Amino acid sequence: MVGSAVLRRLEGEEVDVLTASRDKLDLAVPAQVQNFFENNSIDSVVFAAAKVGGIGANNNYPVEFLSDNVLMAVNAIKAAYANGVKRFLFLGSTCIYPRDCQQPIREESLLTGALEKTNEAYALAKIAGLKLCEYYRRQYGAMFHSAMPTNLYGPGDNYHPENSHVLPALIARFHEAKTTDAEQVQIWGTGSPRREFLHVDDLADALVHLIGIDDPPDWVNVGTGVDLSILELAQLVAKTVGYQGNIVTAPDRPDGTPVKCCDVSRIHNLGWKHAIDLSDGLANTYESFLRETDAQLLRSV
Repeated sequence: MVGSAVLRRLEGEEVDVLTASRDKLDLAVPAQVQNFFENNSIDSVVFAAAKVGGIGANNNYPVEFLSDNVLMAVNAIKAAYANGVKRFLFLGSTCIYPRDCQQPIREESLLTGALEKTNEAYALAKIAGLKLCEYYRRQYGAMFHSAMPTNLYGPGDNYHPENSHVLPALIARFHEAKTTDAEQVQIWGTGSPRREFLHVDDLADALVHLIGIDDPPDWVNVGTGVDLSILELAQLVAKTVGYQGNIVTAPDRPDGTPVKCCDVSRIHNLGWKHAIDLSDGLANTYESFLRETDAQLLRSV
């Protein structure tokens, strides 16, 4: 999803863009990564690869979420430096911050408290990548730095019924309920946790902006600075999809972190701000969901 958005953002720019799909390059295999960098003249890297998923997937597969993401990050960062890459922008997530840190979350909150248990493995992997970039910059002077986006959504998202993130899961669930005339839709947890959402095209614009800055921070939050409850999100998705039935909660299911909203003052001070509000972004995303469904291109892995 993120890689495709970066490609859309770079259309028309005077740059040559090199990509590698998973079937051609396994980032978990050091020799493949080294060969890829050796055989291509690469100036800058936007590292958008990751094993990702929602609260269920994070809970069920912590070994893979930690080991796969650490391996990919270490292999890519090491090979990039060894082959003279001038700029490496690593993508993490705001789940790197402590579960109960002060809101909105400032970059300085990193490593000041315990992580949320439901996504601890993924968070640890992203912290490792962020820190490795920071250390390469400190030790070798390499311009390796990181961006920590909030919850993302948009075209090309993953709609797996169990492993997807909350927003695509809600879109798929409400769409099915609408088409089957279901009387109600159940959402996980109490509906009270608050989350912030950023359209992936806004993220892509932020990444291009950060690459153009001569001396960026070691890491920076990327988000909107605006949050809402999961129940409010569900109501907004239902309205976007056109579902008019009832919404019920499942308090026996995990809520995750109670509140997670970014302090985005640092990236605002760097000259970037999001352009797509959630209502417009949801409409755009649902239209993309319908197109992908009709074309049998919907991701569900």
